[in-house]
Amino acid sequence: MRYLVTARVKPGRRAALESAIDTATLGAGSVAGGEYQDNMTTARELPDGRVKWVETCFCATPLAEERPYWEAYFDILSIKDAHARSRCRDANGSEPWACCDCDCTDRLEERLSGQGKPFQSP
Repeated sequence: MRYLVTARVKPGRRAALESAIDTATLGAGSVAGGEYQDNMTTARELPDGRVKWVETCFCATPLAEERPYWEAYFDILSIKDAHARSRCRDANGSEPWACCDCDCTDRLEERLSGQGKPFQSP
């Protein structure tokens, strides 16, 4: 399933987060692997300081594996289904792991890409 995550960098944690991104150690030890780096590449920072990104997660509880890694740097404000769960081929059981290369959130991600500024500088 894909989720729209909204978070805010914890006070005093931005430099550590940027270092983890720059050294590619963000999420080190997680089964999600490079997903954290990918998320920060597409994340958008809004003028009010909120950061949004779309994340793929196969846990029964949304972001159960990822949450501790994110919470080291972010206050998670919301985690919402990024599209209708009934249409998610992984969630409805019709195609396990379908979220790996699904285009179900392309429109959402395109709309999100026009908001704020890139969180991670190129």
